Amino acid sequence: MSRAMQCQSCLPWGGWARCLAGSRGTRSVSVCAAAVPGPAGRCLLRKILGTSSISLPRSCVRSLQGDSQESSAQPSSSRHGQSQLRNVASSGAIKKHQKSLSAWFSHQPNEERQFGPSFSLDAVHVDPVIRESSLEEILQPSPDLTIQNQLQQPRRKVISLHNLFDVDACGRQVKNVVLYGTVGTGKSTLIKKMVVDWCHGRLPRFELVIPFSCEDLSHSHAHVSLRRLITKKYQHLRDVVPGLEASNLRVLFILNGLERLNLDFRLAGTELCCDPNEPVPPSAIVVNLLRKYLLPEASIIVTTRPSAVRRIPGKYVGRYAEICGFSDTNLQKLYFQMRLSQPGCSGEESQDRRSAEQENLVEMLSRNLERHNQITAACFLPSYCWLVCTTLHFLYFTRTVPPSQTLTGIYTSFLRLNFSGEVLDSTDPNHISMMKYVAKTVGKLAYEGVMSRKTCFSEEDLRQCFEVEMKTESELNLLEVFHSDVFRFFLSPCVQPGKEHTFVFTIPAMQEYLAALYVVLGEKKTLAQRVGKELSEVIGKVSEDVAVVVNIVSKVLPLRFLPVLFNLLKIFPRYFSRVSGKDKDAIAHTMAEELFKEEDYYNDDVLDQINSSILGVEGPMRHPDEAPDDEVFELFPIFMGGILSRRNRAILEQLGCSIKNLAAFEIAQAMKKTVIRKGRKGLPPSELMDYLFFLHEFQNERFTAEAIRSLRAVNLSSVKMTPLKCSVLASVMSTTCHEVEELNLTSCNLDSGSLRTLFPVLLRCKALHLQLNSLGADACKEIRDLLLHDKCVVSILRLTNNPVGEQGARYLAEALAGNRSLTQLSLLHTALGDPGAEAIAQHLAENQHLQELNLGYNSLTDTAALRVVEVAKRHETLDKVHLYFNDISEDGKRALDSLRMDRDGVRALVFLTAGTDVSDYWSHILNVVQRNLPFWDRERVLQHLALLLQDLESSRSQTANPLRKAKFLRVESEVKKMLGKLQDGSL
Repeated sequence: MSRAMQCQSCLPWGGWARCLAGSRGTRSVSVCAAAVPGPAGRCLLRKILGTSSISLPRSCVRSLQGDSQESSAQPSSSRHGQSQLRNVASSGAIKKHQKSLSAWFSHQPNEERQFGPSFSLDAVHVDPVIRESSLEEILQPSPDLTIQNQLQQPRRKVISLHNLFDVDACGRQVKNVVLYGTVGTGKSTLIKKMVVDWCHGRLPRFELVIPFSCEDLSHSHAHVSLRRLITKKYQHLRDVVPGLEASNLRVLFILNGLERLNLDFRLAGTELCCDPNEPVPPSAIVVNLLRKYLLPEASIIVTTRPSAVRRIPGKYVGRYAEICGFSDTNLQKLYFQMRLSQPGCSGEESQDRRSAEQENLVEMLSRNLERHNQITAACFLPSYCWLVCTTLHFLYFTRTVPPSQTLTGIYTSFLRLNFSGEVLDSTDPNHISMMKYVAKTVGKLAYEGVMSRKTCFSEEDLRQCFEVEMKTESELNLLEVFHSDVFRFFLSPCVQPGKEHTFVFTIPAMQEYLAALYVVLGEKKTLAQRVGKELSEVIGKVSEDVAVVVNIVSKVLPLRFLPVLFNLLKIFPRYFSRVSGKDKDAIAHTMAEELFKEEDYYNDDVLDQINSSILGVEGPMRHPDEAPDDEVFELFPIFMGGILSRRNRAILEQLGCSIKNLAAFEIAQAMKKTVIRKGRKGLPPSELMDYLFFLHEFQNERFTAEAIRSLRAVNLSSVKMTPLKCSVLASVMSTTCHEVEELNLTSCNLDSGSLRTLFPVLLRCKALHLQLNSLGADACKEIRDLLLHDKCVVSILRLTNNPVGEQGARYLAEALAGNRSLTQLSLLHTALGDPGAEAIAQHLAENQHLQELNLGYNSLTDTAALRVVEVAKRHETLDKVHLYFNDISEDGKRALDSLRMDRDGVRALVFLTAGTDVSDYWSHILNVVQRNLPFWDRERVLQHLALLLQDLESSRSQTANPLRKAKFLRVESEVKKMLGKLQDGSL
């Protein structure tokens, strides 16, 4: 950051106060303390007030009387007195003005509030690169859409924001500065930072800063004086403005967004005006300020887009400066470091965990930037750096998802931040919305790329979308403005080797968003639809006039067929409106088909895809000659659904892209049957997660409830359930209250926080699979609360391969004592040990519903195993206890083998044998072993399999029954086969 920004010097305000009031005729001043001696003071007051009549209070008259000789002996006293009087008059009002401006310009948009209050402008601002430019360079013809022109970076002098008013190369003092840049380079944010710096004393060059929005000025058509214009907007300056012209205050006017105004510098178009009290059009005030005919000593900084720079004649501009964004990768890294490391970024997390996750994010993002991937080109624009940080915050630090927080909402709000109220060209009489123009042109390019599964576009592709339909001079002018102001915001040169002569969307997901917007707005029309619409509008407009003429003619001439023909003609608009209604069906069909594309079934879910596109994929880089993977566009239908939500439609309405309520309703109705029917099928886990995310983005509670009600089983195994995905699942499932037959969350990276988020969903699940999730004691505490809840319906709970431990077992034992729904509990390989099994046994007698308990592979000894079995024998419903792969001796085995179902009421599954016969559950035990081999200690599994084989051979030798021997041999062969594969490493 510049040293000027860090300067903490204070403005030289004094403790004096004065009140200036007056009119065009006479003005008066009251000086409350003697500061200016002798006739110089009197002359000074006349100079300031510009009048011949001065009214002073008695107590101050003596301060103005003095000896002229004394005055001449001190030649600097006049200048000193003038400065003191200026401070007296303006300090209080300007301090109030500073306080008001600071509060206003430090206020962040609604989109910023999701980061928390710690994200102030001072905390995360990084100055973009500003380069000095010239009028000759600006007036050069616009370059063609070629990669060479896009990559050229002119070597010009870099200048800081606080040095814009330094003397120029010829030594002349600069008064007027034009600061220009394309959309998204940070012009408005830079101006906000400049104002805040002045308010905090970090811009001592100017004593008064007066900012104006040219958008506001363009909406004002009444004549107004400069004095009235300032005091109307900044009431604190009402006592300063009357003396503004004569007081020699160092004043800076900021005119933000000059492209909104149509300025005419011809004398015939805008008359000269030097009186701040004369009412003129707002545009005339701006012109005369820039002419230096009005307040010639004031400094002015103008921000504008490149296409509007030439509206100001070069003779009125002292310096041109271009905002070049974050053209230095180090600036991008600094921005991300500052933004993602803020205390409020990661929400309510422990300090250590929060800091570690933030540092990891910044490190991964920095590595991806260093690879010079496409994201480096994208983050050339500060606005895209904001989008990257917002998306990462959404992906990593979202603990709950309110209805207003969706991925589509982030992109829609991002476009509002950059295009709100923007028209492409204010000089065009049609005042076409910039976003509407983008949706028609860039949206068409995006849609054609999605349909052809293409992300790179040649110059010919661009011409086809932007130039083919250009027919009028106005359309060509609009294209030129778009090319100079907006093109780089959406498209940038491709950085992949071998594709240097192509363009890609600056942010990949923006292609899918604009394609979705293009379709939902109904811009995708055939030639017949376009002609039919135009013809229908023409017929509808002239039908009433033609009706009058036909009625008159039919009364005079016996042409009875004319009314019949005309009535037939009037049917056409009504018929076309019915046919055009089929467009909604086409949109719904496109959405449903793209959402359930089978070739995308086994990709990562869309949230993981977005994460990879930002942070990159860890591992070796792809070789340039290696065939790339097929492009996937799974966000396209999700964005279509998100755009149809009420909140996003309201934002798009502000951008000039109107989507009617009836259209959204008809599209939802048209796609309901197809989506629900296809969603009811068994979708792969990642595709099911995409489906749930689509329902969340759609924000249609009734539609979501019908879709979720049809889902009886939810299988999300192996989907990395981040806090965001857990919140999405909980939000979508909360639209109904039906019971879920099965919820499979195996190997989903769950923790105690995830279980807390999913608590309302877990209550309604009959079968709950939580295997392989590293769930420890804290998670077991959440599970205890779940099982003890009076609305819990969980009957099957599988916690296999989780580090439950002794403390976790105690929590689960408490849950068993009070639960009334659980029938099957699997604690296979959960590190219980004897203490954990003892805790389970102590509370097992209080349970009245459990039927099956799996304590296999928990290092249980004879004592703990027999203790559990003794309790199980007295249990009313428990009839099966799994104890295989534990440290049970031969004596313990014999004791457990002696159990009889008809006598003891429980069966213990310990080995593959049951006395001198093969156990009925031998295949079940071997299947369990085979399924869990990737997660178990192979050496220990080999030892246990060897013991099982030894036990089989011993039992076979003790029986003379040939059928039993055959069964033993069959099981032995299966065990030997598994042992062989384990030893070879093929299993």
